[in-house]
Amino acid sequence: MTTETICAAYYRGNKSFAVQQARATDPGPGEAAVRVAYCGICGTDMHVYHGNMDARVGLNRVIGHEMSGVVEAVGEGVDTVEPGQKVVVRPLDHCGECPACKRGHQHICQNLKFLGLDTDGAMQEIWTVPAHTLHILPDDLRMDHAALIEPVAVACHDVRLSGLQPGEDVVVIGGGPIGILVAMVARDAGGNVVISEVNPNRLAIAEKLGFDTINPIETDLVSTINARTGDKGADVVFEVSGTQPGVDAMTAVAATRARIVMVAIHAQKPQIDLFQFFWRELQLIGARVYEPEDYEKAIAVVASGGVDADVVITDVSPLADIQAAFEALDRSPTAMKSLIEVGPRS
Repeated sequence: MTTETICAAYYRGNKSFAVQQARATDPGPGEAAVRVAYCGICGTDMHVYHGNMDARVGLNRVIGHEMSGVVEAVGEGVDTVEPGQKVVVRPLDHCGECPACKRGHQHICQNLKFLGLDTDGAMQEIWTVPAHTLHILPDDLRMDHAALIEPVAVACHDVRLSGLQPGEDVVVIGGGPIGILVAMVARDAGGNVVISEVNPNRLAIAEKLGFDTINPIETDLVSTINARTGDKGADVVFEVSGTQPGVDAMTAVAATRARIVMVAIHAQKPQIDLFQFFWRELQLIGARVYEPEDYEKAIAVVASGGVDADVVITDVSPLADIQAAFEALDRSPTAMKSLIEVGPRS
């Protein structure tokens, strides 16, 4: 395989990528080489594009981690996958030695390497990764749809940690790509879901997907949720907006003993109404990335149609056009999930 020349997109800083030829890397012991089909552009990739993560990723990094592909070759000692199998990568490489790992929390390892940020990622034709990160896909699952599994796994982790039970009332604050996926996974789990969002384009997508929506700029969110729930409020709240108004709303709409899941990453410390946690015995749950079971659940949800992939995927560009794809996504008010078509579709 080392003789094979592949195309790879390198982040060069200053909102620029260079698509160049590179040598494929043979998988070493415990590794597998995956021929990448599709790779999604996520919010973190956009942070890289804007130069906000240069100190971490450098100026010669192949990024990308929301992917699908086919196993090309495996290294010594790998017996969990074999060439020809469709797979996705769970892009977390843990150390196995830190206190978090020893307690079984490898996904939040204290020395965690995130593949595609701390190492080269999936925006290249062949990506060599630790074999333990691979999950096998159903043969009939479309590869473009499978590229959604990583962000859907985020949503599955959030919903699982919330303890959502069928029939419970759910408010998702923020209707961006992750918020929409959280809403779909929560609905698939039996929740009665309402999405709160201020962007009219995102509201239109949520409504196209069959969700009840509220624009809190135009309609009072708390009174509307109370009217829907007999003055009870929401049993589960997902804060996905990353804004102070979203944090204000998460306690205001919560029912007694509600569970609030903090999904968004807040760039600045928000002000939280801690009195409400005392007064109504609320729970605040932190949720970061995913665990293996969340990936398996995400595969099942995508394969069953619980996530409407055709609506979520709003555009697809070839690897050669990666620069234009990032520029278009950066200025688009309507895009949800943009994919890069890296290689063969099947």
